Amino acid sequence: MNCKTILTSVSMFVLLYTHAQQTNAPKFGKGIFNLVGKDSTWSMNMGARMQFLATAEWDSNKDGLYNPTSSMLVRRARLKFKGFAFSPKLKYKMELGLSNRDISGASEHTGNAPRYILDAVLKWNFHQNFELWFGQTKLPGNRERVISSANMQLVDRSLLNKRFNIDRDMGIQLRHHFNLSDTFIVREALAFSQGEGRNVTVGNLGGHQYTAHLELLPFGKFEGKGDYIGGDLKREQTPKLAIGMSYDFNNNAVKTRSNQGTYMVNDEGYYQTDISTFFMDAMFKYKGFSFMGEYSYRDAKDPIAKNSDGTLTGEIVQVGSGLNLQSGYLFAKNWEVSGRFTNISLDKNITGKGTENQYTIGLSKYIVGHKLKVQTDISYLDIAAATNQLMYRLQVDIHL
Repeated sequence: MNCKTILTSVSMFVLLYTHAQQTNAPKFGKGIFNLVGKDSTWSMNMGARMQFLATAEWDSNKDGLYNPTSSMLVRRARLKFKGFAFSPKLKYKMELGLSNRDISGASEHTGNAPRYILDAVLKWNFHQNFELWFGQTKLPGNRERVISSANMQLVDRSLLNKRFNIDRDMGIQLRHHFNLSDTFIVREALAFSQGEGRNVTVGNLGGHQYTAHLELLPFGKFEGKGDYIGGDLKREQTPKLAIGMSYDFNNNAVKTRSNQGTYMVNDEGYYQTDISTFFMDAMFKYKGFSFMGEYSYRDAKDPIAKNSDGTLTGEIVQVGSGLNLQSGYLFAKNWEVSGRFTNISLDKNITGKGTENQYTIGLSKYIVGHKLKVQTDISYLDIAAATNQLMYRLQVDIHL
C-alpha cells in the first residue's frame, strides 16, 4: 500500500473510533464499534485481531538435534465486518487479511494482486430454517478448518488440515437445520462453487465443485457455539456431542489438492482430473474436557498429471488419508493442557511420500477467553524414510 492509502485508512479508523466512543463502543472482544441505522434497516460491527508467532525448529535423528532455525512474525492481522442490510434476515460478513501470510499467493490467477479478501458473503434467511449464502467463504468441509483461526485450541491447525482442507471458494451455499426431538438437532449444507479457491479472477478453469455436509447433535446445542470453538471454555454442564460428515467433488480440477495446492500446468494449458474428498469428524465436550477427531480421504480419477502426448508434468494429486485426534482439559483460572496426534498417509506408490506422524503437546492461558490468550506447543514430526523434526511455538492472540 502507498502512503496515501495508509494515511486514508488511518484517518478513517480514527474517525470511526472517535464516533464509537461517543455512541456505542462494545466491551473488549466484542468489536471496535457497533453501528445501527436510525431506521434500523442496517447494522455494522467492526472487529480487529492479531496473532504474533515465534517458532523454533530443529532436524532430528538418532544423534540428536541439528540445523536449528527460528522466526518471528505477525502470523495473522485481520479486519472483520458483519451486520445486516435492509432486514435482520439478510446478514453479511467481510474479513480482510493484512499480514504477509494472509495476502500471499498473488499470481496471474488473482490478477497479480494480493489476496486481501478472506470472506465476502451474504446470508439470506429466506424461509424458516433455510439460509442461502452467496459469495466467497469457507466451504462446509472439515471441522478444524471451519473453526476460526482465532478460536483454536493449539497454536495452529493440524497437518491433516494443511494437506486435505478445501478452504474457501466463490459460490452458493444452501443451509438448513431441524429438530428430530427436543434435543436432537440435524444440520445440512450444500455448496456449489467455482472450484479454484479464493480471490481467483480468471474464472472457472476446469469444472465446478460440489460439497455436501451433514451434522448431528444428539444432545442439543453447545454453549456459545462451542462445537466450532477449540477447548471447553464454557465448561459444558451436560455432555455435548457433534458428528459431521462432508463429501466434496471437484469436477475436472486443475490443482493438486482439489481447489488448493499448485496448478497442474501442461502443454495444453492445465491438466484436469476429477478429485473427491471425504471428511468425518466429531466434537465432544463436558465440564472442561474436550475431544475432537477427524478423518479425511482424497482420491482422484487419474492423479498423475500428463501432457497431451502422455509424458509426465511432475505434478501429482495428493491422494491418501489423514487422521487427527485432539483433546484437552481446562483447569481452574483458565489454564488448559492439550494434546494432538496426527497421521498423514498419502499413497506412496503415487505421490512418493512416506507416512508422517506428528505428536503435539500444548499449554494455553485464556486471559479473556479466545479474545486474549497466550498459547505454546511443542511438536515432534516422525517422517518415514526422511529426517524427523522438532518444533516449538509461542503465540499471543488479541481480538478486539
